[in-house]
Amino acid sequence: MKEFKLNNGVLIPSVGIGTFLLEPNDAYNSVKEALKQGYRLIDTANVYVNERAVGRAIKYSNVDRKDIFVSTKLWPTEYNNENAIQETLNRLGLDYIDLLFLHQPAGSWQKAYKTLEKAYKEGIIKSIGISNFEGEYIEELLKDCEITPQIIQAECHPSFPQDELRKTTDPKDIRIMAWFPLGGQGQVKQILENEVIVELAEKYQKSPAQIVLRWHNEMGFIVIPGSKNAEHIKDNLNIQDFELTKQDLEKIATLNTNTRHYHATKELLDNYANWPPKYETE
Repeated sequence: MKEFKLNNGVLIPSVGIGTFLLEPNDAYNSVKEALKQGYRLIDTANVYVNERAVGRAIKYSNVDRKDIFVSTKLWPTEYNNENAIQETLNRLGLDYIDLLFLHQPAGSWQKAYKTLEKAYKEGIIKSIGISNFEGEYIEELLKDCEITPQIIQAECHPSFPQDELRKTTDPKDIRIMAWFPLGGQGQVKQILENEVIVELAEKYQKSPAQIVLRWHNEMGFIVIPGSKNAEHIKDNLNIQDFELTKQDLEKIATLNTNTRHYHATKELLDNYANWPPKYETE
């Protein structure tokens, strides 16, 4: 498994399993299958309402905890909760988190970031992440933070390779973890059926999705595709046995239309700050 070194020296797998939109039972089964297939990066979040299920899958996986990189996120309604990190640990059944994100630049995120810095210094979390902090938000954070974040999770795919964001993150060696890695709603079919991707899939005897996921890794991006399908989970990891050439990457670059799906409006962020997750009860 290819790994990337973060700006604090921590190693993270280049491919993981995401659990966005997975019900607890599906999250449990997917994570358990992923760990069986060789995945070692698991991504979840408070608001996904499946942290307990993810924790159970890790516990019963027969994989040593030290070999699993666990990523989760604090939701804005938790930013003023002094016990938020401990409660997250309790749901996961873990005594440390490899990577903890602030999920949205909403509510009291400045205060919450200081909480992450404190937890990082105490060793409760091993890396700090920010999710969806683009434009003015990442600029403000980097101006005021004591510890530079290691990762930003953001929408990223061949139609939107985050050229503008990378002008800020690359000099700071902040790694991008891509959500909607295949294009997200409205763009998956457009990307996977593009003649460039289809031709490369034929060239390497891979699926179009595998070509796009490999492109992410070649670009230095971490990918966390989610799936309930065991064969898809297996295929998404099977991108380590080939490399795209410089010419291949140049062809894929022609897909860049600077078109994104998600737009973080002020109204939306304000809503997030008042929308608490309904956590699992068991």
